[in-house]
Amino acid sequence: MTKNNLKIVKSNKNQEVEIKQKNKALEAAISQIDENFGKGSVMKLGQKAAINIEAI
Repeated sequence: MTKNNLKIVKSNKNQEVEIKQKNKALEAAISQIDENFGKGSVMKLGQKAAINIEAI
């Protein structure tokens, strides 16, 4: 007997819905962190800095 190596693949619509839900949750988390710690405390890769910070 041969072993069945088939995998179940999600449809594109399910993947799109899942990606949208993840992005929505990510945006909610980032906005909550911005409210608690100030704007610019968390940034996505490639995003420009929100504020300039002076250093000694």
